[in-house]
Amino acid sequence: MTTTKAPIQLPNFISVRELSELMGVSPINVIKELMNNGIMANINQEIDFDTAAIVAEEMGYEVISESQQEAAEEVADITEQPRWRQVLASEKETDLQPRPPVITMLGHVDHGKTSLLDVIREARVQEGEAGGITQHIGAYQAQKSGQLITFLDTPGHEAFTAMRARGAQATDIAILVVAADDGVMPQTKEAADHARAARVPIIVAMNKIDLPAANPNKVFQQLSEIGLVPDEWDGDTMVVPVSAKQKLGIDDLLEGILLVAEDIKPRANPNASATGTVLEARVERGRGIMATLLVQNGTLKHGDTLLIGEHYGRIKAMFDFLGKNTKSAGPSTPVSVAGLNGMPQAGDQFVVVKSEKDARKIVAELQEQSRLGVVVAERKVSLEDFFNRLQEGESKTLNLIVKADVQGSLEPIVNSLKKIDINNEEVTLDILLASTGNITEFDVMLASASDAVILGFNVDADPIARNAANSEQVQINTYNVIYKLFEDVEKAMRGMLAPVYTDRIIGRAEVREVFRIRSVGAIAGSYMRTGEARRNAKARLIRQNKLLFDGRVSSLKHHADNVREVRTGFEFGVSLDGWSDYQPGDIIEFYVTERVEQS
Repeated sequence: MTTTKAPIQLPNFISVRELSELMGVSPINVIKELMNNGIMANINQEIDFDTAAIVAEEMGYEVISESQQEAAEEVADITEQPRWRQVLASEKETDLQPRPPVITMLGHVDHGKTSLLDVIREARVQEGEAGGITQHIGAYQAQKSGQLITFLDTPGHEAFTAMRARGAQATDIAILVVAADDGVMPQTKEAADHARAARVPIIVAMNKIDLPAANPNKVFQQLSEIGLVPDEWDGDTMVVPVSAKQKLGIDDLLEGILLVAEDIKPRANPNASATGTVLEARVERGRGIMATLLVQNGTLKHGDTLLIGEHYGRIKAMFDFLGKNTKSAGPSTPVSVAGLNGMPQAGDQFVVVKSEKDARKIVAELQEQSRLGVVVAERKVSLEDFFNRLQEGESKTLNLIVKADVQGSLEPIVNSLKKIDINNEEVTLDILLASTGNITEFDVMLASASDAVILGFNVDADPIARNAANSEQVQINTYNVIYKLFEDVEKAMRGMLAPVYTDRIIGRAEVREVFRIRSVGAIAGSYMRTGEARRNAKARLIRQNKLLFDGRVSSLKHHADNVREVRTGFEFGVSLDGWSDYQPGDIIEFYVTERVEQS
């Protein structure tokens, strides 16, 4: 049985001989196909790309031009997200070295994230150099037991998730700050959901432990209810009591970070060309555009040329988080740089290119693709498109965000979704967030960052959420009939199963005479008994109940004309690709291969 033909790459002009060699067919067949399209050409004559593409596609090939291939490879190489993870995956194991863990603090708005960050900064920043901080760049490094830890000072889980939605997975460990007197609040639960969706380890910092109203047992109970069972209750979530006000438990928290880091072993290649993420950007008087970068692989050097989306520039000045000039920055190091020609966005990926000339060339190509409406990497998040998103060897998970009008509706929906039985272990369902209330922009950003679908029952999406969903290409499905919600999820999960294909016979013909034509070969003069024959179908040749050939149809003729199909009762000539030993009485079965829906 023949395999699917690989795409062929055609230049702007190619001779008939070269085209035939590229496709592995006779030049005569190419000339005939040209004649069928009204073009007279000899074997040495050159034809343009459009003409060659028509011929190749008629003969079963997918065609790409050299310029399309070069542009796609170059642009995709630069814009694929996240770039630093792609680079890291290609590094040799022997080149990887330990790097500092990168930490983000999340939690409710008034539970003490900023205070805790300030205490760590004051107590542990470069062992006494805290007084040298002259600017705030959104990130800093602290030391514990001689080991560095990088902290990202983000406004909360909104920024954390927005960066992930832009392709940036900058965090290794999330610190969930919970006030010991208030306990778990809705925003705390939301932050935990966002951290879990990012699949990063969570350490709980139970702040305000010094307050008389502190109730650790209540916090433990509430954490357990949202799936974060404390280690003191034989769970796997580290909970560290701290007080930012009294500066208690800070060392314990840093020790906990190092313990988790020892388990996840963050590594990078410091000798590679630098790649990483933009944390923030701003305009400073006297310096122009300043971008705060987190180097995630390689080493960034003063004088390197950066490419960030459609912005680029040579690094004219580079400062560490203390505001001091520095010449280089290794993995997990935050730095602020000057020299870009435009303002990048938080979450954009940066790469180092050879020169500004190379950067301009790539940016021009990106702008041209944008002008033509060509999308290099399009996000598709819908129930219908999940199967197309799967890659060979990847785990198959349908990510969902579920919103309902009341708790009484939410619980049975979640329980029923978890019980959906598809009798197959290939596909899993992961509910990233389940809560009551209308669909918000935060729900959309979480879905965008996690390739999830939002399901709403008796709720609506607010206008801001709708706009965000359109921008991020996130699907929102709302229902007021509960069984319809379950039905759609089941269909999506069936679509995610590894496809099963079956052959469907569309016609049978009998060979009645064999014609041999010089320069063409053997043609089977046949009579269509039942069904139909198609030129784009496959065929089996059967002789005395024995299968002798299984492959593709190379030509189909009625009288002297090439045809696409022949129906019952007509005589026609057929040739099969790679077979010439036809005999009167042979049966030719024409069939197509179709995908079977699983249940």
